[in-house]
Amino acid sequence: MGKLQHFDISFNNNKVVYGPGESISGTVKIDLNNPLPFKVIKVNCGGLCGVSSKMNDTTWTVEEPYFNSTLTLADKGTLPAGEHIYTFQFLLPVSAPTSFEGSFGKITYRMRAVIDTPRFAKDYKVQKPFYLLSLLNLNEVPDIEPSTATTTKKFSYLLVKTGTVTLTASSDLRGYAPGQVIKLSMELYNKSGKDTGSIIASLIQKVTYKSKRAIYDLRTIAEVEGAGVKGGKNAEWKEQIIVPPLPQSDLRGCTLIEIDYFIQVSLKYPEVQVTLPIYIGNISINSPPITPSRPPRPAPPVPHSVTPSAPPVEDDLASGMDSEAIPTKSHSQQQSYGDQPLPAFSPTSFSYAPGLSFPEHSQSDPSGTSTGPLFCVSTGNTIPYFTEGAAAPVPTACPLILPPEYSTWGHPYESPPSYEDSCSSSTDGK
Repeated sequence: MGKLQHFDISFNNNKVVYGPGESISGTVKIDLNNPLPFKVIKVNCGGLCGVSSKMNDTTWTVEEPYFNSTLTLADKGTLPAGEHIYTFQFLLPVSAPTSFEGSFGKITYRMRAVIDTPRFAKDYKVQKPFYLLSLLNLNEVPDIEPSTATTTKKFSYLLVKTGTVTLTASSDLRGYAPGQVIKLSMELYNKSGKDTGSIIASLIQKVTYKSKRAIYDLRTIAEVEGAGVKGGKNAEWKEQIIVPPLPQSDLRGCTLIEIDYFIQVSLKYPEVQVTLPIYIGNISINSPPITPSRPPRPAPPVPHSVTPSAPPVEDDLASGMDSEAIPTKSHSQQQSYGDQPLPAFSPTSFSYAPGLSFPEHSQSDPSGTSTGPLFCVSTGNTIPYFTEGAAAPVPTACPLILPPEYSTWGHPYESPPSYEDSCSSSTDGK
């Protein structure tokens, strides 16, 4: 490296995660073999969001800067051989959003030091990333109460008989922190003489990137599949999904990237689906209700002066419907555990907040030597959840974070149905 033997940036106490409004401080260390003339030595602290129309492309189509501050460490002169240490300190803006890294955009923060040399000599640069986490308190989110969605599908077969299928889904909460369990309850009324296809419940992440045109990146985080329901049966299905480490729903301060989550419950046949929007945050709800609210079932209409000559087929079937429990066929989060129940996790195991204590997290090295604690980076996010040691961020190896079939669909996407559309009961012909 010529005259420059060592040039790096370090943060005080090896801290890498900061909150909005915090002070970030550290040192710039320069070690020289020989004297080095310079025009200026400076350090710059900056953060921005960039969005591209191409996947994994850092040539941003649109950018949104959050701050860009420069501090001069030394003016024109000559650095003698040896070690030189300069200190710096910056105040982070309160409005800066949480760090994020996705397929079509990023919210990144970095500290950069530069030695500007005279004339045509080579300039020296070094930079180090840091991460920002603006905690989302789910207790402060409006309309966080549990919700229920219901839809009805009318279909025909054999050109003669008709029937309806009514699907109702609800969750115990509407806001969750990583590590918590989403408890789902589904009811299926098959008022026909034909069996339905399998019922599927999925936790889906939707990231919207706002460039010249909106790009929707949809990902299935976890999926549970239950058996179908026989004709003339009323069935209930109760399941649960663990919330893995995920970016929070609200990137406050960012106007280019939006993150939404929802539970989608659907039938393979007939094509029926409902969606339950949920929030993923950092601070869980204090007092969850014991049972989700559910609207009362409408009473059947009472005929007056007109008596139909023949009642509809579904009414005949509904009058003698039997109730049963739907067995679960597969669960993407239970593949590593067989038939054992889902393990319980503390919400603090997957989230960061100042003052929290984190469990030891280590990964075995293929050579058999220990590498010490490693960072655990969540899906689509650059916040390290374990911050001990000086290791670089690496993807987590936790088997519960993503199912094997986790994939990114093609783009662009039509946006999923709105919450109002999914909650309204409708009767469609097939």
